[in-house]
Amino acid sequence: MAGARRTDPEHLVVGHVARAHGTKGEVFVQPLTDRVEQVFEPGRELLVEASDEPDAAEFDEALVIEEVRPFKTGLLVKFEAIDDRNGSELLARRYLQIPSEAAEPLEEGEVFYHQLIGLTVVTDDGRTIGTVQQIYETGPNELLEVRTQSGKPVLIPFTERIVTAIDTEAGTLTVSPPEGLLDV
Repeated sequence: MAGARRTDPEHLVVGHVARAHGTKGEVFVQPLTDRVEQVFEPGRELLVEASDEPDAAEFDEALVIEEVRPFKTGLLVKFEAIDDRNGSELLARRYLQIPSEAAEPLEEGEVFYHQLIGLTVVTDDGRTIGTVQQIYETGPNELLEVRTQSGKPVLIPFTERIVTAIDTEAGTLTVSPPEGLLDV
């Protein structure tokens, strides 16, 4: 029995603009992709997520990356159309996206996080545990929040040792849980 599946999104989030940096239009970006070098390169077009704030500036067209350089735990990015601090401040606290069709093809065994949501979690001996509800990035590895059949959540480390197979077509994620992990 497969869990409720979401359709693929139109856009994929690839970064978060934390703040403006300096006076020449740069912004400090936290990359939210494993392919930083392919996504954040000069000439690449990025979309700016619409804001929920009523007076926020809207960016109807993609912004083109002019320059990128590493900085602390992220990147300093300069877009072609933004040349001063006032312009870069309009991007603060916004997410950067690419159209889903512009994403690099996945390697064998790779998945996008959005593909995990709704998968039915089963053990390697065939027991159904529940459905993936959320993914948490916690540092050394991610945690999958799984809503069990009893309705209670359980957190499962998203590691190769525990998650042994992912079949997005069948809607399943197979786990080999260590003793006590699934005790709810």
